[in-house]
Amino acid sequence: MSMPALFKGRLSIPAIGAPLFIVSVPDLVIAQCKAGIVGAFPALNARPPELLDEWLTRIKQELAAYDAAHPERPSAPFAVNQIVHRSNNRLEHDLALCEKHKVPIIITSLGAREEVNEAAHRWGGIVFHDVINQKFAHKAIEKGADGLILVAAGAGGHAGVISPFAFVAETRQWFDGPIALSGAIASGRAIRAARLLGADFAYIGSAFIATREANAVERYKEMVATSGAEDIVYSNLFTGVHGNYLKPSIVAAGMDPENLPESDASKMSFGTDASGERNRPKAWKEIWGSGQGIGSVRGVVPAAELIARLKKEYDEAFDPPL
Repeated sequence: MSMPALFKGRLSIPAIGAPLFIVSVPDLVIAQCKAGIVGAFPALNARPPELLDEWLTRIKQELAAYDAAHPERPSAPFAVNQIVHRSNNRLEHDLALCEKHKVPIIITSLGAREEVNEAAHRWGGIVFHDVINQKFAHKAIEKGADGLILVAAGAGGHAGVISPFAFVAETRQWFDGPIALSGAIASGRAIRAARLLGADFAYIGSAFIATREANAVERYKEMVATSGAEDIVYSNLFTGVHGNYLKPSIVAAGMDPENLPESDASKMSFGTDASGERNRPKAWKEIWGSGQGIGSVRGVVPAAELIARLKKEYDEAFDPPL
């Protein structure tokens, strides 16, 4: 396994807080980094685009002040998620701001772009790319990504369907660089298991929805804290791409989670149809994403408290005798 120098001495546990659409904001990122895990947010969460400059300035200033006050345990580095699909008309603008602020880690999604990786490397950043299969993993490394985020079965949002056991094992056959594993990780034991499988980091998203700093409505947070794996529905109806969603949010939107139709991605239309009538609820805003690991979430708590619990469980995890 390969742990980049950027992380040495700056992590309390080997974990990255996944960048959650709408949910991840500076309050959460700063809390995660101070508690010793990588905090991340999607650049697209900063709206209007000019707000991204303010967010990056604030994150850097607050973490620098924390580091000055705590030289014995400096904060973890932070990351910005960039959607590199050609439909993202903000990419050039947002990438320029990341260069201005020398963002240490870029997480890329929905396409591998060589020029994005090269840009990050010019300012000294490293790039992780999230993938759901070996085809995309090979392409990401060929295009210059430094590390991989393996989005396995059970992950929240746009999840894959491959078992983490198979996914990590097959990737380690050809790639010895840094790997983060995503998929139903919400306990310290699960983080330890990810390491034993061969991953360098656990990639944790859904558990952080149920934190005080998360930009999510209270009903969403409580739903995460009171639901379990059986409350997760895998569907492509809401965005055209298969993902994991909370069953109670689908019911609340007036739909039957047991009988959701398949979606034709080429005909997706959010909001209203031609007659002006609402044709389906919006993903993320009304249909809430979540992974299968939320049965380990015990309540809505500050991010630092959640990370302290994960660290305690991680440190106490052991291999029981036969």
